[in-house]
Amino acid sequence: MPSASQRYRSTRSRESQSKPFEYAVIRGLAEDGGLFVPSQIPHVPSDFIKQWANLSFQELAFKVMRLYVSREEIPDTDLAELISKSYSKFRSPEITPLVKIDSQQNLYLLELFHGPTYAFKDVALQFLGNLFEYFLLKKNSKKAAGVTHDRITVVGATSGDTGSAAIYGLRNKKDVSVFILYPTGRVSPLQEQQMTTVQDANIHTLSVKGTFDDCQSLVKQVFNDVKFNDKYHVGAVNSINWARILAQITYYYHGYFQLLRQVPEAQKSGLKVKFVVPSGNFGDILAGYYAKQMGLPVEQLVVATNENDILNRFLRTGTYDKAPVKVTYSPAMDICVSSNFERFLWYMVRDTVASKDDREAGSIMNQFMNELSSKGAFRVAEETLRLAQSFLLSGSVSNDETVRTIRSTYQNTSNHYILDPHSAVGISVAERIIAEDGEDTAINYISLSTAHPAKFSEVVNKALGDITGYSFEKDVLPHDLKKLATLPKKIKEIDIPELKVIEAAIEEELVTE
Repeated sequence: MPSASQRYRSTRSRESQSKPFEYAVIRGLAEDGGLFVPSQIPHVPSDFIKQWANLSFQELAFKVMRLYVSREEIPDTDLAELISKSYSKFRSPEITPLVKIDSQQNLYLLELFHGPTYAFKDVALQFLGNLFEYFLLKKNSKKAAGVTHDRITVVGATSGDTGSAAIYGLRNKKDVSVFILYPTGRVSPLQEQQMTTVQDANIHTLSVKGTFDDCQSLVKQVFNDVKFNDKYHVGAVNSINWARILAQITYYYHGYFQLLRQVPEAQKSGLKVKFVVPSGNFGDILAGYYAKQMGLPVEQLVVATNENDILNRFLRTGTYDKAPVKVTYSPAMDICVSSNFERFLWYMVRDTVASKDDREAGSIMNQFMNELSSKGAFRVAEETLRLAQSFLLSGSVSNDETVRTIRSTYQNTSNHYILDPHSAVGISVAERIIAEDGEDTAINYISLSTAHPAKFSEVVNKALGDITGYSFEKDVLPHDLKKLATLPKKIKEIDIPELKVIEAAIEEELVTE
């Protein structure tokens, strides 16, 4: 178990100072612009497979989170209650069930979309919303009557699912105001409906004319505006917030244990597992990296990207360079700067060219991020790239391949399984890896399914619309999503993606609460 000293430092810090868990969660982004990482990656017990094999998702979440959060900050009873509350609204009792894709041998899909908004981000954002409320209630309960309560102004950017998951995780939370920026016309109609039909007074959606990267950049600028931040106590819900990564670690363990229960007894002793993860901002697969470093026996982590393939290109060349964002069929992955990759790269740099020195790693990362901002690219040392490649494989998938994978999976599975386009990117890359690995039946492949197909009707219908017997209304669309189109919307349009415009809009909206 962790000691009370488990703390968090910035990826860009040249200093040895670190912060408690609460600070990292509430602040979101470090003052120097870096991301918080734990001062140490804890290890699971040596006999964890025996100890944890039959635990529920909630019980596993407690075991994992307890390793990163000291009891002094959140006592056992409170942590268990936060976890129970966070996953009480999921539609599957397994929270993240593992299902067999029988079109391929040893291929499984970890369904992460059973939360309130039908997206994997509910797993983290239901928990983060409750954490915000917990820390605020604890702080405000100590204030004398009549003293102004502390508040958090949450500002986040979304390429689709983060926004609705954050909104549903934070709606009507006491002393929390929420502002979600999304690129106009670059999220699916249903994703926009999920965000903009929530009428709670503390929820605000800002439709920004630009790309997701414009929105993400604006959020970071808001965080770096010290005067604005001090006045409104800005908090982060994007995957830059460490609590989101922490919550996502659990489903790697849960997926592994479900696999153990499903494979034949003869396979258990030599079991190998590769996780394939559709990746845009890198947070989802970063959780897998932490799970592996903690002791989960993962054979390989595989990054699956769409045509916006900055991660795939980096893992082949060692150069991390921006490129114009392409509009694809998997819009949540239409990102040219993967924010969470900074965390992973910090470890790669620290363990190679920084010679295990945290402060030196921070100095190098700071230089890289400055180069990315000023030149649009940076290049890592060969030994850093080789270490990254030892953890990660990668592949990129085109729009046409995405459609073909949705279609072939439907046609070749016994239950006519329907993928959303992001999950299809993962399955497409998984099938390539399976082909490359050949006949090694000891390897099992778990591809992460990040969203429900109902959220991407245009692409799903493009793939399946001409197949006899298929019906989007009957086979895909849940009733509670169907009714969203009839509800009124609450949107504020932002024509110019500039910091002063966004901050003015936030201040204007806060007055209306």
